[in-house]
Amino acid sequence: MKVISIDIEKIYAPVKTRKNLKSSRVDELAEDILENGQKTPIQVRTGQDRYVLIEGLHRIEALKALGDSKINAIIVQARKH
Repeated sequence: MKVISIDIEKIYAPVKTRKNLKSSRVDELAEDILENGQKTPIQVRTGQDRYVLIEGLHRIEALKALGDSKINAIIVQARKH
């Protein structure tokens, strides 16, 4: 699998996924990413004119908090939610 860099603004996080967001986890990840960089890419699938998040909401939010506009991702084949 190839890791690519994509614009965070082109990623759609389904409502079901967003319900599980924990701000304390976002803060911890932001601190870790600031010190060590993004270790694990998120997983997305392609959608119409955007990417749909499969895994990695906390990493997206952590990078947003740090002011980043791009994130490392892997495009996977996945069923629609």
